[in-house]
Amino acid sequence: MVTGTEVLTGRIADRNGPWLADRLLELGVELAHITICGDRPRDIEAQLRFLAGEGVDLIITSGGLGPTADDLTVDTVARFCGRDVVLDAALEARIAEILKPMMARYSGPGAPDFATVRAANRKQAMIPAGSTVLDPVGTAPGVVVPGTPTVVVLPGPPRELQPMWHKAIGTPEVQLAIAGRTHYEQQTVRMFGLPESGLADTLRYAQQVIPNFLRLEITTCLRGGELEIVTRYEPDAAAAYSQLLAVLRERHARAIFSEDGSRIDDLVARLLAGRWIATAESCTAGLLAGRLADPPGASDYLAGGVVSYANEAKADLLGVDPALIAEHGAVSEPVAEAMAAGALRRFAADTAVAITGIAGPGGGTPDKPVGTVCFCVALGDGTRLTRTTRLPGDRADVRERSTTVAMHLLRRTLSTG
Repeated sequence: MVTGTEVLTGRIADRNGPWLADRLLELGVELAHITICGDRPRDIEAQLRFLAGEGVDLIITSGGLGPTADDLTVDTVARFCGRDVVLDAALEARIAEILKPMMARYSGPGAPDFATVRAANRKQAMIPAGSTVLDPVGTAPGVVVPGTPTVVVLPGPPRELQPMWHKAIGTPEVQLAIAGRTHYEQQTVRMFGLPESGLADTLRYAQQVIPNFLRLEITTCLRGGELEIVTRYEPDAAAAYSQLLAVLRERHARAIFSEDGSRIDDLVARLLAGRWIATAESCTAGLLAGRLADPPGASDYLAGGVVSYANEAKADLLGVDPALIAEHGAVSEPVAEAMAAGALRRFAADTAVAITGIAGPGGGTPDKPVGTVCFCVALGDGTRLTRTTRLPGDRADVRERSTTVAMHLLRRTLSTG
């Protein structure tokens, strides 16, 4: 149960619900619901009543544990569980110790008085009677309230919730609540370049030829042109999963790029070990360079990149011949190849990726509509892979999909080059 009017209204995206869903899945706990409600006590209590009415063993809440008047989760949970709220003196002292170094940063006229701040934070040391305290990561402690269902109350900020969750699952109360869980295996296959309808047809075929197919819980997700197939099953259904994997390999060997859940970014990072890569980007505004820079250790292989929207920039920064642009247009395979060659030279690299396209809105022509993007991956040994594709969506979609296509072209080139 995610609480917070800022989440309910969309000002802050919910990161806790999906993260906790993954952790519960790892534990073999069946997730029934993720709900979001505002900070109003009646709405929080309504969600608690609904979840308890569904017969769940465990309720996890996030948010509403701060010192301000709108942080009401603990009081509402205590009332729902039929428990008084009491002051935990030891917890109050721990919160005070956390506050001291934080308050030391403030000085001068108008600086808050420590005694005043401590009094305000005393609210965070009020807990349901008989509950187990989860030591704060920030200033907000969590609590585990035993009962049927057991309720785990966690803070809203992910940087506080995530380490506290690991403490929560180790408590006897939570272990008792999830004692009846089933152990599951989970495997993830990732594909690129296959329409969802093609996968749907394969899964229908697999259902016909695999005896225990229905013991596999399969979920599919299409994201940025990639298909993610997550299969969950009990250990004694492993043979059925092996048969499914064989069917996927037989029908879609070229589309499969990961059978162990590895993402394209991780695969490319491994392939770039010992190499020196540069990027030349037009419509993607440096997003590909940023994506390549994200994995740890990227500085070992990423030289840098050039963002060149204007034709003059392509000529000045990458050495693209203006006559080439005039003949073929800035969005063309010859210009993409020239940009990649320029990036190789400018950064003394052995690997380069160039992207030039029309992300929109406007700027397209009948021959080159919005979403037309040209790519080139070039290696220092002369290997070159050039492609043109038409990508759907608005500007943000075209940019994001372009970086994904570039990553897959890069993987293909490095895997075979």
